[in-house]
Amino acid sequence: MSGTDWQEVFGVIGLFTLITVVVSVIIRQLGASWRAKAVLAREEEYRKLAEQSLVAQQLTERHLADMQNRMESLERILKEVE
Repeated sequence: MSGTDWQEVFGVIGLFTLITVVVSVIIRQLGASWRAKAVLAREEEYRKLAEQSLVAQQLTERHLADMQNRMESLERILKEVE
């Protein structure tokens, strides 16, 4: 093999290596951005769930307060009847 043949072989190997590295980096970056989007979507769902839980808790507290008022009213009525 002559000197130019070796240069061509090394050039092809270098080009193949470069293409492999570039493709690997692109795939890795795409995977990272997909994972980041999935994390953001999951956090958004958790935020919505927390808001729904807060609303449910506030509604329950209102119902309990209303029930307490009714119970006190019922106790007063029963004391008056005695």
